Amino acid sequence: MTYYKQFLIVMALSVYAGMADAHVGAGVSGGFTSGFTHPIFGWDHVAAMFAVGLWGAFLGYPAIWILPVVFPLVMAFGGAFGVMGIPIPAVETGIAVSAIVLGIMVAFAVRPPIWVAALIVGAFAIFHGHAHGTELPVAANPLAFSLGFVVATGMLHLLGIAFGLLVRWPIGQVAVQAGGGVIALAGVGFLTGIV
Repeated sequence: MTYYKQFLIVMALSVYAGMADAHVGAGVSGGFTSGFTHPIFGWDHVAAMFAVGLWGAFLGYPAIWILPVVFPLVMAFGGAFGVMGIPIPAVETGIAVSAIVLGIMVAFAVRPPIWVAALIVGAFAIFHGHAHGTELPVAANPLAFSLGFVVATGMLHLLGIAFGLLVRWPIGQVAVQAGGGVIALAGVGFLTGIV
């Protein structure tokens, strides 16, 4: 089965998943499963993390691997801030803006130097990590929770990369850029509370 078909199957199944807010503030009672579902059922996380892989694939080598590696590494620092109770202002706004900016980068085929792309991705990873970190202390098993959200983050990056590989073909480039536009619009929805 090709990556494209696998991607379509996963995306089709995710449409039928129940809507959930990853930041309800009620705490997390589980370990790996709770950590894994935190980014997957938070559509704001899904959009941004998918966009990281998508932009990396769009930029090509070495960004295809650097951006999805930078994100979780820097996300760990944001998570540590959350665990330690160090406040970061406007975390939810930062997460929504990450979807807008990363979507725009793909939609308008922005190709900055790799260090600039990594800096952008890393800056937004702080917000995503902080959101995870604030829920980590109340997890039944913090290590399992952390492992769960790292695995989910990696999977979302890989889905973005798989879709982003369509840029090899002219129609695929149009589809990828359109996907970036959809992500940016979803970010606007997150920011305004419409989505």
